[in-house]
Amino acid sequence: MTGTLRKYLKGDPVIWMVIFILSIISILVVYSSTGTLAYRFQGGNTAYYILKHTIILFVGWVFIYTMHLVPYKFYALLAQIFLILSVPLLLFTLFLGTRLNEASRWLTLPVIGLTIQTSDLAKLALIMFVARNLAIKQESIGDFRNTFLPTIIPVLIICALIAPANLSTAVMLFATCVILMFIGRMPVSYILLLGVTAVAILSLFVAISLWTHSEGRVKTWIHRIESFRGSDDEDSYQVEQAKIAIVTGGIIGKGPGNSTQRNFLPHPYSDFIYAIIVEEYGIIGGIVVVLLYLVLFFRAGILVRRSNRTFPAFLSAGLALLLVFQAFINMGVAVNLLPVTGQPLPLV
Repeated sequence: MTGTLRKYLKGDPVIWMVIFILSIISILVVYSSTGTLAYRFQGGNTAYYILKHTIILFVGWVFIYTMHLVPYKFYALLAQIFLILSVPLLLFTLFLGTRLNEASRWLTLPVIGLTIQTSDLAKLALIMFVARNLAIKQESIGDFRNTFLPTIIPVLIICALIAPANLSTAVMLFATCVILMFIGRMPVSYILLLGVTAVAILSLFVAISLWTHSEGRVKTWIHRIESFRGSDDEDSYQVEQAKIAIVTGGIIGKGPGNSTQRNFLPHPYSDFIYAIIVEEYGIIGGIVVVLLYLVLFFRAGILVRRSNRTFPAFLSAGLALLLVFQAFINMGVAVNLLPVTGQPLPLV
């Protein structure tokens, strides 16, 4: 049986197992957390949301399996094309996208009516592009004009297009690219210069936004920071409900399907799903989820060190960093270590 699996599932078996376990956890928790929504919006049809989630999960698994069979050189060749395609998609979403949760960051696909975040496509394209650039320019990695600028300019453009609708994603993606450049042996002086430039650009962006149509988004960011510091608003309400879920979960939890805070959290199946995990499966369950992401991160690190090719090594490092960053941001919000960002828990 093991031999058959290894024949069809290439790559690291531990990473495959982590993804499988997280998928099972997602099915259990999404089914539990959407019970109230089913009665409220689907006439009590509790199978609606879990069926939808399972279909998306299945499509995701098919996508992962198909992509892992494609030679990595193919991604290197398509990196620039994907990046170029991301720009008009982000522009379209920014100005004409579907507004959800106070942000124009969703693109509705015709016919099927499915909404997607174009920033997710842009994240993947940008990581591929940066990994490719670092790989092919290792011999001239210290060249400011021919290596640093061609690498960082697309990063700034993509992050600037994402920021108005989703600042947390832009910051997370920018930080991932900076760390990836550090791993790729980009001179530290360039990275420090980049940090100063990024702060200046962000300050200018906020200042301009305060006088334009984007003022509402800036106020949203400010409100989220204020709520993190203890002000009384919707974000504070969500965090308080998440705290109650975590505290009442105790060590071993209330058991599968026994969450009560799912009835009070506005987004128990996405933004605050970690709180539901802890409520139903306790601190033990919460620690297990944290360990799963850490295992994925360290296994990716092992693969990076073992790789004798620069592009797949940088690509693996970038994707692992981005995924784990997002996971810990989501969990940090649930336990009130970070302000509300709207980042979902990846793979769950």
